[in-house]
Amino acid sequence: MRLLSTVAALAAGALISACASMEAEPPAPAPAFDAARLSEHARVLSDDSFQGRGIGTPAEEMTVRYLSEQYAAAGFQPGGENGGWTQDVTLNRFTASNIQASFKVGGDSIPLAQGQQIVVSTRLPGRHVMLTDAPLVFVGYGIKAPERNWDDFKDVDVRGKIVVVLVNDADFEQPELNTFNGRAMTYYGRWTYKYEEAARQGAAGVIIVHETAPASYGWATVTNSWSGPQFDIVRQNAAAERVKMESWIQRDVAVDLFRRAGLDFDALKTQARSRDFRPVELTGATFNGMFDVATSQIVTKNVIARLPGATHPDETILYTAHWDHIGVGEPDANGDAIFNGAVDNATGTAGLLELARVWSAGPRPQRSIVMISFTAEESGLLGSEYYAANPVYPLETTVAGFNMDAMNVYGRVADLGVIGYGQSDLDERLAAAAARQGRVVAPDSNPAAGSYFRSDHFPLAKRGVPMAYAEGGGEFRDEPKAAREAARDEYGSRRYHQADDEWSPDWDLAGQIEDLEVALWIGRDLANSRDWPGWKPGSEFGPARAASASARR
Repeated sequence: MRLLSTVAALAAGALISACASMEAEPPAPAPAFDAARLSEHARVLSDDSFQGRGIGTPAEEMTVRYLSEQYAAAGFQPGGENGGWTQDVTLNRFTASNIQASFKVGGDSIPLAQGQQIVVSTRLPGRHVMLTDAPLVFVGYGIKAPERNWDDFKDVDVRGKIVVVLVNDADFEQPELNTFNGRAMTYYGRWTYKYEEAARQGAAGVIIVHETAPASYGWATVTNSWSGPQFDIVRQNAAAERVKMESWIQRDVAVDLFRRAGLDFDALKTQARSRDFRPVELTGATFNGMFDVATSQIVTKNVIARLPGATHPDETILYTAHWDHIGVGEPDANGDAIFNGAVDNATGTAGLLELARVWSAGPRPQRSIVMISFTAEESGLLGSEYYAANPVYPLETTVAGFNMDAMNVYGRVADLGVIGYGQSDLDERLAAAAARQGRVVAPDSNPAAGSYFRSDHFPLAKRGVPMAYAEGGGEFRDEPKAAREAARDEYGSRRYHQADDEWSPDWDLAGQIEDLEVALWIGRDLANSRDWPGWKPGSEFGPARAASASARR
């Protein structure tokens, strides 16, 4: 500032006085998150040598060893079972092979190639599956929700039949109906629910019709995620909870099948948005499928690290992220078969390691801090589901948690997107922390994608633990904005669950650091208080928390 006029000088003097008065209350020092450390952790974990971090492979051993060593170097203690770094998670692994599938309509056989027209898998123990001339029944969205007066099955017996269902729930195409949650997907829209409900109805198999918009991902994601081995927790009565065949078909295949059966797919899809919809049998159409199933058990591992609290060590603040990815699959057009999972979720895993280092560098908190690197998220949130059902630290005295999945690597953004906004008291804390950074909280920008049900916070939330899943979004705050936007969009369209999800030295992790700061600040406030965040009135997770109220003081 040069050659100040008298007026400007007076203004400058006023500014200096104001600044001097502000010095009496200096802002809290920024946490010492290190972008270089975050980048290096993500680079190592997504290196080709880690083979896509597939569970039950030698890559898992490498990943668990790396995480354990880095948590120890950060100053955390082993937080797993028997004084170790891990929690064993026993899973069944199912590999379908020699897959043959076809529709038969009016004497014509329509072959279905695995990975092209159809993707076939199973999570039911056995050696061989044979479905011969199984009747096909379209059951709309495949939802049975008594509390919403909704039943897509009505009184139709689908035992031994193949049910054809739509992805998402009935409000997606017509949100103004608001029968479910408008454009915000409910759990009824998740593929996991479709398979579970069909099993309860006694169906032999399920065919989900894939459409990119309601699924929120393309066909390539389906083939990459479901063509390889599938996993499930060990179940006492798997036959009552799993169908023989879980599958997806492309939309144009469904349209052609319905046409051959004398039906209009789009017209039936419209009818399925109504409570009055009744199942429609595809008269004269059947499904034939045959495949071998190799079933085995594996023990995979959650990695758990802990910083014991100074005065209330039995009360826990959680930070979670999944370490696993898809592993090695079919080569893409470039011949690359390793699904490195750099953004999804080496970034979140790196975030936990850096959070551990920053926590250890500060004063010891009153409550304990626990980091959990979950396994088997890509297989259906199985590592977090197992922990939630078998917690190492009681859920009743788990104060709250923060989940991190596929973090922002493109720079600072204007918003803090809150997945599941409106569910818990953590919303207000997130808003206050974001405001410190000049950001605003934004509800989930794409609630139709059902992200609230697609990451590791969900098994804990449904058991009553208040869990925050927040990530940077909205407009970029730094130039070149257009290039950053293009890179973010390209990841969603071309790299998510593809072999091209690779680390880049060009990442701008300033946005990731801001998201980590939010989780740190709120965690510190909670860790050094007697506060117990709760669920807001009307949340479906409130009753589960209320049942254990006496355990919190």
